[in-house]
Amino acid sequence: MIKMKFNSLMHVNIVADDWDAMVDFYENKLGLKKKVEVKYKEYLNRPDRPEQQKIAQTDPERIMYAYFEIVPGQFIEMFPNTDLPHDVEWYKRTGLNHFSLTVDDLHKTFDEFKKTGIKIISEPSKGPSETWQFWAADPDGNRFEVQQFTEKSYQKIGHIDE
Repeated sequence: MIKMKFNSLMHVNIVADDWDAMVDFYENKLGLKKKVEVKYKEYLNRPDRPEQQKIAQTDPERIMYAYFEIVPGQFIEMFPNTDLPHDVEWYKRTGLNHFSLTVDDLHKTFDEFKKTGIKIISEPSKGPSETWQFWAADPDGNRFEVQQFTEKSYQKIGHIDE
């Protein structure tokens, strides 16, 4: 078996139906910084990307995608749904399965989420992996976990049932 070393999760991708609501959620409710925003004008001189170049010629300021930084080097990448070629299978739906964010104080974060009006799906609980968690959702209904590791968390100590 080949062993690969990965340093972190670089990004998860979300396809957003309501761009403005999603940007507001990730910037103003979760407090993530929009670190990258790519507009189609960056493809004006890219004949190797004819579809993007065509949009760049007619609507250069249209947003193609953005990156919201969670921690240095880890991001949520988001595409506006209106710009995607819906003949491509993976662009036919919006959203993602889920992603997870870790915090130092899960209960404090839970209270902060309630105060900001973020949709909460579950109360804090300790999962079978000995990690505290609760679930929430963004405006498009994408579910995500918020987790706090414990000293017994499988994610910290490992756990293989053989």
